[in-house]
Amino acid sequence: MTKMISELLGIRYPIIQGGMAWVATWELASAVSNAGGLGIIGVGGADVAWVAEQIRQMKAHTDQPFGVNLMLMNPQADEIAELLAKEQVPVITTGAGNPGKYMARWKEVGAKVIPVVASVAMARMMERAGADAVVAEGTESGGHIGAATTMTLVPQVVDAVNIPVIAAGGIADARGFAAAIMLGAAGVQMGTRFVAAEESIVHENYKDKLIQAKDIDSEVTGRSTGHPIRVLRNKMTREYLRLESEGATLEELEHLTLGALRKAVVEGDVANGSVMAGQIAGLVKSKDSCAQIIEEIMTGAKELLADCRL
Repeated sequence: MTKMISELLGIRYPIIQGGMAWVATWELASAVSNAGGLGIIGVGGADVAWVAEQIRQMKAHTDQPFGVNLMLMNPQADEIAELLAKEQVPVITTGAGNPGKYMARWKEVGAKVIPVVASVAMARMMERAGADAVVAEGTESGGHIGAATTMTLVPQVVDAVNIPVIAAGGIADARGFAAAIMLGAAGVQMGTRFVAAEESIVHENYKDKLIQAKDIDSEVTGRSTGHPIRVLRNKMTREYLRLESEGATLEELEHLTLGALRKAVVEGDVANGSVMAGQIAGLVKSKDSCAQIIEEIMTGAKELLADCRL
C-alpha cells in the first residue's frame, strides 16, 4: 500500500506534510516536496490572491508534486477551488466540510483529491464522492480535532473503504510511521514534526516552545463549543478554559482567540497566542531540515518493519 500511495501521488516517500494554516507556506511545502515527500500549502482563512501567490512561488521552487489544503469554511472557498483547478494543482486535500461540489471540476483537470476525515462514515462518503484517498486523522493531532484516536480510527477506516488511507495524528518518527503501516495505512501525514523544521517560517519562539514541550503540555480548548482545538498549554489556554468552565458565551471565547494563531506563528507571542501542536510534541527535540526528517523516518521505519517478528 505504501508503494500505491507513492505511485498515486508521484512522490518518492509516502510522507505528506500537513496543511497547517499560517505554517504550511511555500517555503516549507517546497522543501518537503524536494525531499521526496508531498509538501502541502495550507490555505486556512487566506484569500484567493494569497493562494495564487503561494502556488506561483511553489512552482518556482520545486518541480516535484505538491498539494494545497483547502479549508472548506473559508469565505472564498468557491473562488479558491476554481483557482486550484485552473492552476492544475496536482493534489488537493480538504478539511472542515464536504468537497463534493468541487470534485468533478478537480478530477476534470487530473487532480488527486484527498479529504481529511475523522470518522468511518465521512471516509465512506468521501469514497462515494470520488476521493482518490483519505487522511484518517486521530484526536492526537494538533489544531482542530475529532474524537477517535489514530490507533482506533485508522484500521476501521482501512476496513471500510477501498481507497488508500493515510494515517495522521501522533506521528513524528520512524516508530509512528511503522505503526501506521501495521495498522493498514498507505502512508502518513505529519504536521507537528514539520513545524520545527529549519525551512518552516514560524517564529523561533514557537519552534522553541514546541521543542521544550513535555508529554503533559498538550491541552484541548473549545470542547464546549463543539470545535475542539489541540494546543500547547499557556496563559491563553488557562484563561480560555477558565471562561469555558464558567459558562462563557461563544462570542466571549471567540474574542479571546481572535487572531491567536497568527499571534503565535508570526509575532512569536507564545503566551497569548494559539500554539497549535499535537500530543506528539514531546518527541520533537530539534530543528532539522525536511530532508533530514524524511530520511530519518524512512531509514528507521524500514529497519523496524524488517525486524518485525512475534
